[in-house]
Amino acid sequence: MTNDISHVTERLATGETGMQPWLWLPLMKLLALGDPVDITDLAAATGRPVEEIRAALEAMADTEYDGSGRIVGQGLTQRPTQHRFEVGGEQLYTWCALDTLIFPTLLAAPARIESAYKSTGTPVRVRVDSSGVTSVEPATAVVSLVNPEDMSSVRSSFCNQVHFFASPEEAEPWLENHPDGTVIPVDEAYRLASTMADQMLAGTTSQNREKPGNGAQSCSC
Repeated sequence: MTNDISHVTERLATGETGMQPWLWLPLMKLLALGDPVDITDLAAATGRPVEEIRAALEAMADTEYDGSGRIVGQGLTQRPTQHRFEVGGEQLYTWCALDTLIFPTLLAAPARIESAYKSTGTPVRVRVDSSGVTSVEPATAVVSLVNPEDMSSVRSSFCNQVHFFASPEEAEPWLENHPDGTVIPVDEAYRLASTMADQMLAGTTSQNREKPGNGAQSCSC
């Protein structure tokens, strides 16, 4: 990649995509229950007014809704994708390979992952628990990464190019079409994902301290 691969995870973790940690983490936990999330339930989970929730969601352009206006996806999704993510007995999905490695830390729960590159790839199966990655099949699997300039639509600019490949050789055609991209082993991708998740959790704690009613002045920027 043109830039250090840690740079892209830092950009994702620090809110460049418009996702607010105080909103995103409670939303992930509600989505992980397997049912669509009503905005009023999200307001109750965050302790913030519905109007503030709606305004924050407007900045998260890729959020998925059902026909009743309930949230069904934001990184973690209840709609099928190529990235299967089983947690807490619920069969869920994610927008990209890196998401599957971030969410076990954010949700503080073990997960089973299965993903294949489109219809042509060999399935990659990964298990993650509190100790980290416990198994990878096949052992040669890698994760692709890109570092786009514009992340205003994180799903189209980043997520749609972040895949599991069964081996570096299987990833070669993708690399030929994405000369600024790179692929890294699953264990290395998990370490990046864990660092990113820790940054997001720290951001959530910091923002909650500044929430109105907690004795600190909130930021209006």
